[in-house]
Amino acid sequence: MRILVVEDDIQIADMLTEALINRQYTVDVAQDGELAWEYIETYEYNLVLLDVTLPKVDGLRFCQKLRGSGEGSASKNRNRSISVLMLTARDTIADKIIGLDAGADAYMVKPFDLEELLAQVRALLRRRDSVSRSQLCWGNLCLNPDTFEVAYGNKPLRLTPKEYALLELLISNGRRVLSRPGIIERLWSIDESPTEEAVKTHIRTLRQKLKAVGAPDSIIETVHGLGYRMKQLDYPPEIPPISR
Repeated sequence: MRILVVEDDIQIADMLTEALINRQYTVDVAQDGELAWEYIETYEYNLVLLDVTLPKVDGLRFCQKLRGSGEGSASKNRNRSISVLMLTARDTIADKIIGLDAGADAYMVKPFDLEELLAQVRALLRRRDSVSRSQLCWGNLCLNPDTFEVAYGNKPLRLTPKEYALLELLISNGRRVLSRPGIIERLWSIDESPTEEAVKTHIRTLRQKLKAVGAPDSIIETVHGLGYRMKQLDYPPEIPPISR
């Protein structure tokens, strides 16, 4: 999951970024509305944490543009489906109504409780998905996106945050082939500059850890010249085999 933090207060932006990265999200930060819009047009985001009072383009205008209702509005349908959590010191009922009418999905007043904000993030991301994220499985391999626990059968699998994010991305896309540049774009932030070799290294380590808990060697397939995908199952991925 990729989140854009649009916040001109560096201390708040740093706090949010650290908390989100610790919970396995990929995070980019923009300190003004213009830069944030450049990011929106370049990368695919699942959620935007949006301050209202911003330089250049304020949060209300940004949100209206994102939803396709403001001046210079966006035409891309995917922008309209991005969840928006608006953060502001404006705490009147009228301010909240204005923010929600601008297109925000939720509205939190500063100063906010960090754990409550993270709960709102989880709720918005769950709401965005048409399929419940309580568990994500591919055969005997299951991930719990709420707890970040992974297991193959009854054997727990310990993964680094990036390995977890990579496996979640692969399972979510199933038989769809993901290129190395595409994986980098989804799992690494703008401030990071990994090479395609970094993706190959993570895939190799992930395969080794999966094999150690009994998963087939080829559970992650390499499609030569194209990228990676999950191996075809003999049964639908949403119906894991029954243990005997």
